[in-house]
Amino acid sequence: MRTARLRRTRRTGAVVVVSALALSALAACGTSSSSDDSGNSGSGSSDPAAPLDPKTKVTITIDCMPPAAKAAELKEWKEDVAAFNKTYPNVTIEGRSTPGQCLEPPRFTAMLKAKSQPDVFYTYFTDLPQVLDNDGAEDITAYVTDKTVPALKDIDPNVLGSLKQDGKLYGLPTSNYTMGLLINRKLFRQAGLDPDNPPRTWEDVRAAAKKIAGLGKGIAGYGDYSAANTGGWHFTAAVYSLGGDVVDSSGKKAAFNDAIGKQVAQNLHAMRWEDDSMGKTQLLKWGDLQKQIATDKLGMFLAAPDDIAYMVQQLGATYENFGMGPIPGGKNTLAGGNNYMIKKGISGDKIKAAIAWLNYKNLTVGKGQFDWARTKADKLPVGVPQPNFWLGESKKQDDAARTANATMPVANFKTFMDNPVAGKAEPPKAQEIYKVLDNVMSGILTDKDADIDKLLSTAESQVNQVLANQ
Repeated sequence: MRTARLRRTRRTGAVVVVSALALSALAACGTSSSSDDSGNSGSGSSDPAAPLDPKTKVTITIDCMPPAAKAAELKEWKEDVAAFNKTYPNVTIEGRSTPGQCLEPPRFTAMLKAKSQPDVFYTYFTDLPQVLDNDGAEDITAYVTDKTVPALKDIDPNVLGSLKQDGKLYGLPTSNYTMGLLINRKLFRQAGLDPDNPPRTWEDVRAAAKKIAGLGKGIAGYGDYSAANTGGWHFTAAVYSLGGDVVDSSGKKAAFNDAIGKQVAQNLHAMRWEDDSMGKTQLLKWGDLQKQIATDKLGMFLAAPDDIAYMVQQLGATYENFGMGPIPGGKNTLAGGNNYMIKKGISGDKIKAAIAWLNYKNLTVGKGQFDWARTKADKLPVGVPQPNFWLGESKKQDDAARTANATMPVANFKTFMDNPVAGKAEPPKAQEIYKVLDNVMSGILTDKDADIDKLLSTAESQVNQVLANQ
């Protein structure tokens, strides 16, 4: 569901604008205000598979430049522009930023309909159908080769697969995530549990939650969401973990009203009402569980690894207090991420320039976002297990650099890293489905006498209606 921060949840916002502060900061980088093809001159090969000729003069607009409030990230962006321009001195990078999130769904939808997106625009993996429905993204299959993206062979094909439709590639990844079990190591130790071996089954989660809740002082053993679409997102993750589906293989029918869906619902209901291990405050959304676990009031919950960096940077927690294990059940885990797409209809030179930039900034081990020595020097977090979409030699090099420059105890995530679970993509019409499934979660967690069969049956009918309207 996210992965912007909030990568998985949705916010409201205005049409994309260029932040005045951001533009003034970028002025020092030699950016310009022109975003059309006027004044651009092509001097390279017309072959889309050929890399951009450094002599080509072109300007590209790019989404999701860090705002001035993120000083370290903006510094790194400007450094990367300068380094990129050493190879491509005639490419002008015009960054656009907003004070909030890179992608806010109402703004994003309005932007697509108005065809006002930048040349290079930020999306979530799950946004591909919406983008294509609005004829918004260029098919970049012919432009992305081992010459334009040298590490292409080492990018996880499942990640690239999230950006393809009918065999055509429409984007390049920025980050990815899979969900696991995030734990509070301090509370695990206090409850007599081993923080280096988080629960691996839902039965074990339930048992551990009871022990942690037994500490008293308002501490909950396990937490979950049930509002703002995040409840449905977590219900989906739990169903996946047991090998189930939320939507069937046809993409046209709900699949969660079965034995696995009932098992997930019954287990949560028992933890909430029989064990009293989930706390009394419910209708929680993203941000609430993070505050609870960061203040030692919660033992564990399902999360993506980057929640840890958020809690340290934004909530004042310490890295040492957290650990992760694979998602209980271990059959599948919900996977997602973020990427950039290229606006439909821009020139071939702009497309080549965009791919050259994305390769440098996001897809080169040791450079751009993967320059972990710089990240550490800038006092930004290093050592969170994801994003990590590398395979092969690239993975070896990136893992070594990440570990060498870690600003946190990477051993705390060893169980998560050593026991990878196959990622499974979010369902079609994910946000609409999650909104429906919020009702299942809120019913389970707020009503001791909840009729689980009725909750699932009602949700099934509503999801079938959502899918029928595709």
